[in-house]
Amino acid sequence: MLNEPIFFNAVIVLSFLLAGATFMALFFINAPYGRHIRQGWGPSLPNRLSWLVMESPAAVLFALFFLQGRSPKSLSHFIFLAMWEAHYLYRTFIYPFHISGEGRKMPLLIVLMAIGFNSGNAYLNGRYLFSFSGGYPNAWLVDPRFIFGLGLFVTGYVLHYQSDRFLRGLREPGETGYKIPDQGLFNWISCPNYFGEIIEWTGWAIATWSLPGLSFAVWTFANLAPRARAHHAWYRENFPDYPESRKGLFPGVW
Repeated sequence: MLNEPIFFNAVIVLSFLLAGATFMALFFINAPYGRHIRQGWGPSLPNRLSWLVMESPAAVLFALFFLQGRSPKSLSHFIFLAMWEAHYLYRTFIYPFHISGEGRKMPLLIVLMAIGFNSGNAYLNGRYLFSFSGGYPNAWLVDPRFIFGLGLFVTGYVLHYQSDRFLRGLREPGETGYKIPDQGLFNWISCPNYFGEIIEWTGWAIATWSLPGLSFAVWTFANLAPRARAHHAWYRENFPDYPESRKGLFPGVW
């Protein structure tokens, strides 16, 4: 019988391999949701329901792994739980009810893929932090890696949340179209919400100093960098007056 440590390590290796494959594939295929939605991807679900269904496994499973963890609970564990849930409670139960477009849908295939990723990712990070790591003593809270990582995480979270708010503010009640955003980091890049998420989970990887955390950071970049490229090209194609100096994802670089 395959024991769990062997299974866990196999899932980590698979995670990195799939992240690389996903990164390459998304440069040729735009994930068909949001502004890139198109026909030919099978049955679909309403947008809000899709976000609720596909993001909730990350919030729920991580909390369960915290409760069932074998390592003695320390303040570090509670802070990791708070960091993770701050993102996923927002993404699952707040963000979906602020997006516009009552009639918009998301392909069921995308929802199922996201459920698979979120479940596997919560398993890797939750099981490692609360059972396999051996524990994070309270002394970890003054370790430079934790302090720097937490700072990055909070910075990324704020950028992500603020950028979502700026995008929501572009539409009047009842509007569903797209406009050129011009607040905050939108003055320099097309996708500061994605930039914020990449910073956020890079901070997580450093704060936890773990392979599962690194896997999540790599996955975040692999998924969002190609999509930011597609968003940037979409803006340029649909808005002739789109600012020439604005980059896609990284200010002043790309």
